[in-house]
Amino acid sequence: MNIIAWLLLGLLAGAIAKAIYPGHQGGGILATIILGIIGAFVGGSLYTLLATGSLQLTAAGLSIPGLIVAILGAMVAIFLWGLMTRRTTV
Repeated sequence: MNIIAWLLLGLLAGAIAKAIYPGHQGGGILATIILGIIGAFVGGSLYTLLATGSLQLTAAGLSIPGLIVAILGAMVAIFLWGLMTRRTTV
């Protein structure tokens, strides 16, 4: 049941982050889920770092605050992915 909750959180967070983030992001439903799950880990870890002062690999839970943290983490993941895949024109 926990895996289904992570998939649902990833889908919601990834879709909302893609809708909020400016510009065009490619990828289908699978990329959105993966981006949201990565965002849940990034956001949960950053939230734990700010709250406790220690860096731990944690994911956001399936709740309203957890969804907000996952959306913010997914937006960070979109930004980092854009930096890595940016094409430079000369």
